[in-house]
Amino acid sequence: MTQWQDRRLVGEAHERRVAAALRARGWTVHPCGQGTYPPPVRDALRRTRSALRHFPDLIAARGADLVTIDAKDRMPSTDTDRYAISAATVNAGLLFTAAHAPTPLYYVFGNLKVLTPAEVVHYTAYALRHRSGAFHLVRAERAHRFDDVFGAEGTLAAA
Repeated sequence: MTQWQDRRLVGEAHERRVAAALRARGWTVHPCGQGTYPPPVRDALRRTRSALRHFPDLIAARGADLVTIDAKDRMPSTDTDRYAISAATVNAGLLFTAAHAPTPLYYVFGNLKVLTPAEVVHYTAYALRHRSGAFHLVRAERAHRFDDVFGAEGTLAAA
């Protein structure tokens, strides 16, 4: 198995975990993005720099509320207690957010903490930057609790 395939399996497991956590809070969840495309489309996307590579993994609704989710596992770093989000992902997230306003895009990390693309940029504007410039490093303590963003477990859909 390749490194990409390993990461994909971890990512898909995290997406299922996030979807289950949302459903437990009364959200209706549906997959979207690369994981829903046939293999030839995924392969073509992997070879391009298109923002479509970073399309959200999930879309969810509860009552009149609609959100999109980009599930990010294997974070935070066990060494630095920071999330490392690629600059390409954040740029695509900002474009997505602008194009689809007012529908928010949330990054949900492996520890079920939550940030938006705008928060990532804000929290890293004057922070330590990755040497390559390819990643935004955000202290994990800056992220929101899952329940604070999506409601507590057992929350029912709004009428």
